[in-house]
Parts: sequence; C-alpha cells; structure tokens
Amino acid sequence: MARYTGPMYRKSRRYGFSILENGKELAKKPSIPGQHGSSKGKKLSNYGTQLQEKQKVKFMYGLTEKQFRKTFEEAGKLKGVHGEDFLKLLESRLDNLVYRIGFSTTRKGARQLVNHGHITVNGKKVNIPSYKCKPGDIIAVKDNAKDMVIIKSSLESINNRVEFITYDENKMAGTYVRYPERSELNADINESLIVEFYNR
Repeated sequence: MARYTGPMYRKSRRYGFSILENGKELAKKPSIPGQHGSSKGKKLSNYGTQLQEKQKVKFMYGLTEKQFRKTFEEAGKLKGVHGEDFLKLLESRLDNLVYRIGFSTTRKGARQLVNHGHITVNGKKVNIPSYKCKPGDIIAVKDNAKDMVIIKSSLESINNRVEFITYDENKMAGTYVRYPERSELNADINESLIVEFYNR
C-alpha cells in the first residue's frame, strides 16, 4: 500500500488527533471533514476503535502499512512491553529524529532531507529514512547543506526539544542520547489498542 501524501490537516480532523503534534490542525477547524463533518459520527465498534488508533499513529509517523506492520513485529521480539517498544522503534527512525532535532518542521520534510542526502549519521551520509538509529548516534546536516534556508528557518522555530536528544548548535548536530521513556511520548496515543488490533 502506498504512503499517504495528501493533506495532513484532513487526517487530523478525521481522527480528532494532531498528526503534526502541534494542535494547529484542530485549532483551525476541529470538525470532521466532509459535507456533514459538523455532525457526530456513529459510535465505533472495538475493531473500529483499534483500527482508528493504528491509522492515526501510522499517518503520524508517515509509514506505509507494510513498514508499520514490520516495525510492530520487530518490537514483538524485544523483551519490554510490546506497545512501548513499538513506539520506541518508531521514534528511532532517522526521519523522525531529524524532525525531533528540528532540521525540519514536519516528518514529511525530514524524510525529504534524508532522501536527498543532506543528513549524516556518525559522519556518514545516510539516505534511508527508515534507518534505525541507536543511542549514541550523532545525526548532523552535511556541510554543503548547512546554509539551506529551510533547515535554518526550521531550527529558528524550535522552542524546546525532547530530553532524549541533545543538540550542538555550532556543529548543527544532534545526539540520540537514549531511547525515550513512554511518558515523554504523545499521551494521546493508546498503543495497547494497536497491539490488540494486530493480535486479534
């Protein structure tokens, strides 16, 4: 299944969840999209609730269904809590860390930076957005891309970063210090519903 490339605002309104994690989509127009968006939808079944939770996280991280399922299965092989390990693996993707550091204001933009070869990991160019980073990895902008307006403006708009990442302004490099704690991730995600969806 292809990756969704349409407007994220529409998906955020559809699920009542800020996919961009800034709340702007819902603040502008919180109703469900469509002609009858202002009316309340039908009550979801258990399956519908689980599916909706899976969909909103998939769109949030910008994955295809195949990538999402593969990451879920990888998390099942770890020793921790399945749902929490799943979120940790999603957060460890290179495109997500580029976004978390602040090189881009969106994950979609971060994925483009990686695809176009503007990002390095431990000094080596990596152009695979799904590349799994490990604690201690240093994610930086290539020297010939440090003057890109889109990167500079994104960095200027950052107010604060997550605590599992440190940033060196002089080197334009961020370090993935450790795996995130569940309390540091989006509280509006119910990962247990995703586990139930795939284990049904």
